[in-house]
Amino acid sequence: MKQLLLLSLLVLSFTGCQNVAQPEKPKDLISKEKMVDLLTEAYLANAARSVNNQAIVDKGIKIDSLIYKNFRVDSLQFANSNAYYAADVNTYMEIFQKVEARLVTMQKKMDSIREADKNRKDSIGKRKFEENVSAEPVRDSLI
Repeated sequence: MKQLLLLSLLVLSFTGCQNVAQPEKPKDLISKEKMVDLLTEAYLANAARSVNNQAIVDKGIKIDSLIYKNFRVDSLQFANSNAYYAADVNTYMEIFQKVEARLVTMQKKMDSIREADKNRKDSIGKRKFEENVSAEPVRDSLI
């Protein structure tokens, strides 16, 4: 009985496996570099949504539509290209590594800008403090 169960389980597992057909290359395939640009913008848009989605909704901004319009693609073209690239894991990983590298570069740039701004404000505050400390006390005419 155990052998029959094991044999049927083995047969089911082999028949359950199927060939996953890779999608055909779309006629209007988005180039890899443009896909990297598009996905970078999509990640930034998702970050903006997570920060203040209500303001975006209140203003009636459709971020995805803006991205597609900016890159002159439509949602179907993007979906087909994304599916095509996703079928090849190595290509998809290459694309996402470039996206990640761009986002990290943007993050470092923003961090350096924030740090420079903080240092500028600190130096202004320090200078004002030194001016107040080093200034001679105001003499009252009654003394």
